[in-house]
Amino acid sequence: MKNSSIPRATLLIIFLGLILTINNCKKQEDSVSDINGNVYKTTRIGTQTWMTENLKTTRLNDGTYISLVPDNWSLYTQPSYCWYNNDSTINKDTYGALYNFYAVSSNKLCPKGWHVPSNNEWSTLMTYLVDSLASGKLRESGTIHWTSPNKGANNSSGFNALPGGMRGFGGQFYGINTNGYWWSSTEAMAGFTMGGLSLGLYWLGNGQLRDAYDYRSGLSVRCVQDN
Repeated sequence: MKNSSIPRATLLIIFLGLILTINNCKKQEDSVSDINGNVYKTTRIGTQTWMTENLKTTRLNDGTYISLVPDNWSLYTQPSYCWYNNDSTINKDTYGALYNFYAVSSNKLCPKGWHVPSNNEWSTLMTYLVDSLASGKLRESGTIHWTSPNKGANNSSGFNALPGGMRGFGGQFYGINTNGYWWSSTEAMAGFTMGGLSLGLYWLGNGQLRDAYDYRSGLSVRCVQDN
């Protein structure tokens, strides 16, 4: 009678195949690609899954190109983006793009299955991390990108917040290396005009600023996964 047992070599091959499959699935779950092919790492924080890098796509998720606007920034009332100081060589890969609120309100800026967080979703994140400590838990530690002292930063959440600065609605750039600003998808009054709410983090400590900026302002974007 023949021995019907599977040879050890075959079992080893099957086992290794399973390990590779599991690892590949994990890698897929820990990253997401935008329509341009940029790959972003992700992390789970509480009940939410976040990108750990700022968005840098130049197209909406339906393939529409977003306007690159180096000059006359304040005149654009359609989805637009730029690189800080109009320098993609230095700032694109590290800090991502700065988008106006028209890009955010298109609801097509993030990869499919992801979205720009609402103000309430930012609040959920900050509450989970404990508001008074959340800034430090979100910010990248050290002073490679943040200006010294980058007080209280430990990045224990894995969010890896970086100080990409912003572009004012008049076109001026400011805040790189000291401040990070991220849009929410929630509209609000910004002075005497309508704008969008945001989250701001700073190099001096664990404070956070929840403010409204004009539609034409340029802020960073972090995407959160759909539930």
